[in-house]
Amino acid sequence: MDNTAGSLTQLQKSFIIGTLLGDGYIRQAKGRKNAFLEVNHSITQKEYVEWKYNILKNLTRSGPKSRNGNGTRIAYRFFTRQHPEFTKIMDLFYKDRKKCIPNLKLDPMMVAVWFMDDGSRCNKENVYLNTQQFSKEDQYKLLESLKEIGLEGTLNKDKEYYRIRFKTSSIPKLFGIIKEFIIPSMKYKIGL
Repeated sequence: MDNTAGSLTQLQKSFIIGTLLGDGYIRQAKGRKNAFLEVNHSITQKEYVEWKYNILKNLTRSGPKSRNGNGTRIAYRFFTRQHPEFTKIMDLFYKDRKKCIPNLKLDPMMVAVWFMDDGSRCNKENVYLNTQQFSKEDQYKLLESLKEIGLEGTLNKDKEYYRIRFKTSSIPKLFGIIKEFIIPSMKYKIGL
């Protein structure tokens, strides 16, 4: 049984790409025809997971559930159904089971979800996307994609890995682009 739902909307596609740039991942179970998306965050981000679920609700069988994670961490997560479009996206974003960056044209929803997943604001001048999971080459691709929508950044060494740091001049534009998509529990990330 393939367990396929209807086609993805453009909003859902943008959301999924933003999620993959951040904490989400797509995988394909052994022996299955298509892949599925897993959304998994800390229980402290329950509102965020619920928001994500509502965007993909028509592609799931059941809502988010909590589970014990590593140590004392409690996770809150859900899975989508398998879908041919998830398989296509997986083929773009994964090489040898490792997440990588294809050529992307970013939109505000993608950037907002990515920022809610992996963005951080240390003060008015230091805003980051925690992209340490990606190779340096892939991070340069991401910087180019951000530049195409008018956002300038650099790679900043964080311990032994790099992450994207927005140039101070781009921070107001970044927040302006993503503000309409930021949910209430994540507004602290943009100083609201």
